Amino acid sequence: MRELIEHIAKALVEKPVDVSVTEVPRENQAVLELRVAKEDLGRVIGKQGRTVRAMRTLLAAIATKQQKRVSLEIIE
Repeated sequence: MRELIEHIAKALVEKPVDVSVTEVPRENQAVLELRVAKEDLGRVIGKQGRTVRAMRTLLAAIATKQQKRVSLEIIE
């Protein structure tokens, strides 16, 4: 799941070198923290949050199939 989010984010941004995804385990779920360059933040979020919502939907589908709970946070 981490690799999927990283791949999608790198395809969207101008500076793919600055993209990093870290997995932080929390109680009953894993949190994926996505970091991008400040000027690429809008590209990852998208208009009205549609892009990040789509990435979260993909994560939810994969996590449900694997019977896990995962969330995505964008860190500035």
